[in-house]
Amino acid sequence: MMFLILTSLLLTYPLESLAFSLTGLQLWFNKMIPALLPFMILSGMMVRLNLTEYFARLLSPALTPFFRISLNGIYAIVIGFLCGFPMGAKTIAELYANRKLDRQEASYLLAFCNNIGPVYFLSFVLPVLGLQRKAPYLFGMYGLPLLYGIFLRYTAYRKKIPFSFSAAERKNALLAAQAPSAAPLRQASLLDTLDDAILAGLYSISKLGGYMVLFNLLNLIPRIFLRPVPMAGTDSASLANCLLEITSGVSRIGDSAPLPVLLLLPFGGFSCIAQTYSMIKETDLSLRSYILHKLALSMLTVAYYALYGLFFPSAFLL
Repeated sequence: MMFLILTSLLLTYPLESLAFSLTGLQLWFNKMIPALLPFMILSGMMVRLNLTEYFARLLSPALTPFFRISLNGIYAIVIGFLCGFPMGAKTIAELYANRKLDRQEASYLLAFCNNIGPVYFLSFVLPVLGLQRKAPYLFGMYGLPLLYGIFLRYTAYRKKIPFSFSAAERKNALLAAQAPSAAPLRQASLLDTLDDAILAGLYSISKLGGYMVLFNLLNLIPRIFLRPVPMAGTDSASLANCLLEITSGVSRIGDSAPLPVLLLLPFGGFSCIAQTYSMIKETDLSLRSYILHKLALSMLTVAYYALYGLFFPSAFLL
């Protein structure tokens, strides 16, 4: 049914369809490729060359006391928070597929390590929303997921992931808990590894581009069928746009309604959900669990901004 509706809209509104498709393509080419592809290639090489633990040791003294996970898990946290969505999901899936994480640890990390990137947030989101302050919004975007991850570690995953064990015990646990589909890591030369990482990165970034074009095109539906009812400083069609594809939605809403955008960013929109699925679909990690955790983080974000506005009303969204 959706296919028939979208095809009919493409034929009925060709100019609008072209505009939405071009928006998705331009955002992919101008924003996603330069921001993500280099990290995809470098991270892929590090996983294939078994260098993730060496990198993680640099930050392990600061993070391990809080999260009590493996060095590869620390690496996934760093990449997920610094490189941005969907590098968190891709890195976790690669580490899991290459037997560097067991299923419980990979599921735990996926719950909070797949977020909007700080470069994207600081250089695009905050300026477009017209927000001058940075600290409260950085905490809302990244501090809350980190605290959520620590909370999960000592509650839901307290007994699922050992708090401490030797390297030999970690290796045995990984081999025992590996997914049936996980393949052993192939030993290869540096050039072979680079070639594999580039191909994998190009394949992944191409899929993400397809999702961005498609979900931008889906904005035809709310634009045509949804009446532009004023909502929270913007209109319902623009909010639907933001929920479908976050980047174009942020651009369309601009500084007219920063709060709804800030509340939607932790969830990421349906395009982000689909892109995350494309990163983890070769594993047995649960997309449903990921969505539930994203909804929980969204509720925490609502509570955070409600309290922030209550205690600092003069500084709220300035």
